[in-house]
Amino acid sequence: MKEIIQIRKLSLWIFFLPLVAINLCLFISVNAGLFEGTFLTVDQIGRSNFSFPYFDGSLSISRASRTYPQYLIFKPSMIITGILLFYYWNYNNNLICKLNKIDNFKYKFRIFGILSAIFLIIHSIFLGIKFDIQIYKLFRRVVLLLFIIFELVAQGILVYHLYNLKSKIIEITNKKVLIAKITLVTLLVSVAIASLPILINKGNTHFKHGLEWNYFVGVITFYLLTFFFWKRRTT
Repeated sequence: MKEIIQIRKLSLWIFFLPLVAINLCLFISVNAGLFEGTFLTVDQIGRSNFSFPYFDGSLSISRASRTYPQYLIFKPSMIITGILLFYYWNYNNNLICKLNKIDNFKYKFRIFGILSAIFLIIHSIFLGIKFDIQIYKLFRRVVLLLFIIFELVAQGILVYHLYNLKSKIIEITNKKVLIAKITLVTLLVSVAIASLPILINKGNTHFKHGLEWNYFVGVITFYLLTFFFWKRRTT
């Protein structure tokens, strides 16, 4: 099926593009001195001492990516990722329709997936734009939160449909990877719920930053698993 070929290709891009982007922004923040005196001189806000935020949480993704020159990498990468997500969820919708022998049906995971892509693009566009208005800061947080919520809902519903179709797709999929996808989504939802009391309160900055980096990688790992879920030969 051509949908499977496209889904496998898209899943790799959706995993590696944002992963490389955020870590390249981190590299620039930590090594700002390398760009001193060039046209890529790093903004003071975007500079950081040596940090590995996945463990120490000393730097947020926002701070590492919202200033010049990091936003030249982050914004286009996330906007492109959002566009790729749009196609990813559409191809999955078409694939599930074919497997269920249904024409032109719009599954809920497609709706939530596309909404997550839209909110990712909106968040990327507005990141780094300064407005001294409290409601604007709230708007950015809500947009980011909606991206995460819709993404998890879309992933969860898609995994549910794939699990129900496991007998039909057993020859073209890897059962162990399906279990890994289910485990990953369950873990992401559980961590989000368990961390909510800490996230809504002030303080615990390092924990929040560390969670942000690791959680983002966890969310996009879903797409890496997608690549390995579908076998290469699907005809």
